[in-house]
Amino acid sequence: MKLYYRPYTCSLSPHIVLRELELDFELIKVDKESRQTSDGRDFNTINPKGYVAALELDDGQILTEGPAIVQYLADLRPEKNLAPPSGSWERVRLQEWLNFVTSEIHAGSAPLFNEGLPEQAKDFFRDKLFSRFAVLEATLERQDYLLGASFSVADAYLFTVLSWFRFFKIDLGRWPAIAAYAQNLSRRPSIQSALRFEAGK
Repeated sequence: MKLYYRPYTCSLSPHIVLRELELDFELIKVDKESRQTSDGRDFNTINPKGYVAALELDDGQILTEGPAIVQYLADLRPEKNLAPPSGSWERVRLQEWLNFVTSEIHAGSAPLFNEGLPEQAKDFFRDKLFSRFAVLEATLERQDYLLGASFSVADAYLFTVLSWFRFFKIDLGRWPAIAAYAQNLSRRPSIQSALRFEAGK
């Protein structure tokens, strides 16, 4: 398998999951400006959407969209328990969290990357985002992970998005349970190795 990625983007989530599952994979870096891959291909021919992540399977099929990729990967090694069994109620809960992170936390924070956006507009997006953080804070005050007692692919995704907040100068310490959760996840070997690789260390 090949994972097409850019450092510190949403492709970090499947990168973490691949390491957590101890699967064989190759990482192919995508240049942000030229959209060329590190092995000399035009990334738009791999994923016409133009953005990472994209997972290329051994038979040449391409899978895109992080939440779909991480669930596919988790199902390759079900004994690792990164996703509940397909068709179970617990799996639906996982999908609920993945959708929340996608639509409310990931998409909600995306406008803050726009340096040309007026500060008043950024305030609007921050306020909406912080209201969603209240849901996360309440959840993580009573349990260690999004699904309860064990780490899942939803946590890999949420960690990825939370790691961007330093770029926005937003201190996660305002939400003690979220800050403790992010700190706890940062100690996982899979996350540490993924971050070291993407930092070029």
